[in-house]
Order: sequence, then structure tokens, then C-alpha cells
Amino acid sequence: MSLYIDVNYESLNKYREELCGDKVEIIRSSDSVVVVLADGLGSGVKANILATLTSKIIGTIMSNGLDIDEAVNTIASTLPVCKERGVAYSTFSIIQIFNNGEGYLVEFDNPAIMRLRKGKLLEIETESREISGKLINEARFTVSPDDLFVMISDGVIHAGIGQTLDLGWQWGNVREYVQKTYKKDMSSKAVAKLLLAACDSLYANEPGDDTTVVALKAKKPIKLNLMIGPPVDSQNDRDIVTRFVGREGKKVICGGTTSQIVARITKKEIKTSIEYFNPSVPPTAEIDGINLTTEGVLTLRKTLELLKTCVSPESTMNDYLKLNKKDGASRLAKMLLEESTSIYFFIGQAINPAHQNPEFPLNMGLKFKLVEEIAGLLRQAGKHITIEYC
Repeated sequence: MSLYIDVNYESLNKYREELCGDKVEIIRSSDSVVVVLADGLGSGVKANILATLTSKIIGTIMSNGLDIDEAVNTIASTLPVCKERGVAYSTFSIIQIFNNGEGYLVEFDNPAIMRLRKGKLLEIETESREISGKLINEARFTVSPDDLFVMISDGVIHAGIGQTLDLGWQWGNVREYVQKTYKKDMSSKAVAKLLLAACDSLYANEPGDDTTVVALKAKKPIKLNLMIGPPVDSQNDRDIVTRFVGREGKKVICGGTTSQIVARITKKEIKTSIEYFNPSVPPTAEIDGINLTTEGVLTLRKTLELLKTCVSPESTMNDYLKLNKKDGASRLAKMLLEESTSIYFFIGQAINPAHQNPEFPLNMGLKFKLVEEIAGLLRQAGKHITIEYC
């Protein structure tokens, strides 16, 4: 079994604080992903520093194959001591999931992690032990495709305390909410945003504590292949197209000339649509065996705009809902961001003479820049990216 772990998080700063006292560290390696949620003591600058140091130390140590004992010992000897309270720590949760489905969890004074399998809550049995005077909970378990893990800071269970709820939201109620609202096709981003929005509402938009939600969703790897632009040497057309259509996974073609080359070599018909779902995005076409066929630079530019909006920390659920539209850019952005885990780009280096026309906007000739920006955003979202220039 091979897994891809889709990870996203959302945070709210305590009301009138510029810095968040929670910190999330996500470290991907060739065989696993390590996610650390640290909650610094107090709030503001001091809490931010404590949480940042904790998450960085733990993330670095764990990703280098060392054990949690080493991480906790390092934290205990590194973090400064709070003069007011005589303690120096931030609480933390750590989850490491390997590509082969092995899972490892460590919790210290944070609310317990939640796990859903097929939409139902599934307990993780932990064992307690002491490291450097700190009582930690630890567990090893097996992860299956579509398992969802939700890590929270205590700002979530304090939501609404003294405002809309006398005792806050409470961990059991949060669990019920996560199970009730979860749908199979929800991304980790959507899960995190939905839960954090509920917290913000309970706080009446004035959070009384730093509040963070981290969502991890296990998926089977889903491959996507994009062919953008014709090869620089037309004698290589057949070889590139043959490799493109022969690769495992979904296929997308961007560009009119490129689609004509693929249709000619595969001896398939291009069926062009005249339906404009969005006036700013050219219509799509259909080629048998190809999942999506779009126009080139204009569609890529609009796709980039959509990805920038969705990957941004300020993105909203409404931004994600825009990916459900039927135009070529929305469909492509959704396939890249939500329907694939690894993307292979075939980037043809032939120059389209039309794009060098001074009558066209400058960015019409910046195909490579568009692709590089799109690839950068996808890497930021945790996707595995490969680019081949041909």
C-alpha cells in the first residue's frame, strides 16, 4: 500500500493579537510526512516564539529519524523559562504517517487527536509514559485510504466560553460536529476551514484564545499528466505524445496546437465546444482518452489566479466552491488542487508566433512563467511535481 497525505491547517489569532501563539510545522520526506502542532504558553509574541521553537525542534528531529525522547529532551533544555509561571514549554501534538500506512502519534497536553474512518469516529488507543518530567501519550497504528485526522489546539474547545457557551465548546461536542459535517469528498482544507469558521462564530469573531485546526486526509496516490505546448522539435512529436498518453493517471492538454498534435498522432477526433461558461475563459474541447482539453495561455493564467486564491491563508470556503464551475480553468484548478496528488508536466518549448505579437498583452508570451508559478503553488500545497521540458 502506498499513501499520500493531504495536509492543511487554519488558525485564528487571539483577539487583538498580531501574532498567533500556535504554530504548525509540516515536513515531507520521501517516505513520510511529519506534522507538529505546538501551542505556546500564553499568547502574543512570547507564545509565538515558544510555539515556533517547539515545532521547529520537534519537526527537525523527527524528520531526521530520531525519537521523541530526543525531541522532548532538547525542548526541555532549549526553551526559556517564564518568570511569571516558572514553566517553559508549549504543549504539542505530533503525527507522523509513512507512505506504507504506518502511523505514529505523540501528544503532550493538547486536546486528543480525532480520527474518522469512512465518516465514523475511530479511537486511537494511546499509552502514557514520562520523558524529562513530562507525561506524554503515544500510539502506533495503521492508516487506511480516506482516513481523516483532525488535530486542534485548546482554543477550539474553549470556543465561546463566557460568550455563547458557558463552558466552551468541549471536546466531545467538537468530535460530534466533525463527524456530522464530514463528507467523503471534502478536502483537508475544507475540513479545517469549516471547523475553524464554527469556532470563530462561537467566539463572536473575537477569539479569546489562539485557535488552530490541522486536518490530514490519507489518499491513494492519484497521478495527473499535463501536456502544455508542442515540442520544440516537431520530429519529437510522436515520441512525446506516445509517452504522454501511455502514462498512468489522468490526462490534460492545454493549447490548441498541442491538442491538434495529440489528435493527429492518436488518430482521434477533436470535438470543440462553443459553450462559454465564463466569458474570460475560452471553451474546452474533447478528445477520446483525454480527461480535459483546454486553450493554452489564457486558461493557464486564469487557473493560476484560482490557485493563488485557494492556496492563500486568507482563502474562504467560497473560493473553493468556485472550483466547481464548468469552465476550463476551474476544472483544471480543481483537478490540480483536489483531484491529484502528483503532477507530471510535459512543457513544449516551441514558441507560438501569435504570442509574440506586440498587439497581445505581455503575459501572453510567458507560458513558462505561468507553469513555474502553478508548479510552485502546487508544491506549496504538498503535491509531488515533475516538469519535463521537451
